[in-house]
Amino acid sequence: MDGRTVLKITGSDREDFLQNLITNDVSRLKDGMVWTALLTPQGKYLADFFLIPAEDAILIDIATPLAQSLAQRLAMYKLRADVEIASTEITPSRGPGAPSDGAFPDPRHTDLGWRAYDGRPDEVAEWDAIRVEHMIPETGIELIPNESYPLEIAFERLNGVDFKKGCYVGQEVTARMKHKTELKKGLAQVAIDGEAPLGTEITTIDGKPAGVLFTQANGKALAYLRFDRATDTMIAGDATLARLH
Repeated sequence: MDGRTVLKITGSDREDFLQNLITNDVSRLKDGMVWTALLTPQGKYLADFFLIPAEDAILIDIATPLAQSLAQRLAMYKLRADVEIASTEITPSRGPGAPSDGAFPDPRHTDLGWRAYDGRPDEVAEWDAIRVEHMIPETGIELIPNESYPLEIAFERLNGVDFKKGCYVGQEVTARMKHKTELKKGLAQVAIDGEAPLGTEITTIDGKPAGVLFTQANGKALAYLRFDRATDTMIAGDATLARLH
């Protein structure tokens, strides 16, 4: 799979170390792969990644453009913990359908198939269409470092955050958004007639800003919307939109 890097976390404190930093519960590794994120102290998304159980280690599968900054930030938090962070030559692969031996089901959604770390080749699928159909954000597209808030970008629905695990970086803001506020913006699925580049501004018919257009497939698209302005008809460049979900 192009564009992914695998880091390796070793040391006797590796589970406690990660548990105190990330949005999901590290103990879920006993059941397989975990999707999670590291946030800023203000609760904004920095990076999402998969944790994979390995012998005497935890692997981190992350988009390559974010790998170095994640490793540096983890090292900053390490202090005196017995933890080592190293890069690897492991190449992740993925494919549709149920996982075979040695592969893991993608924890976000069953239609995202499997992921593996044993050198097997990728299997082709229409990944963008699958993501759009199930409203699944992608690193660097719908998930934007230092801008996105995890609950606005479907982390709860996609099993990326645990509200019972205790403290982690950005936990206070995330919990407040969960329990004390109604989300006014967030990831949505829209019908699209026409095409527009990723990142095109969405406006209402009378020109008010309503959001941003992202991945498009099969007459649908993912968008980040202001829900109060997500009307029956919206505009993005030369395309017209209508909110579906």
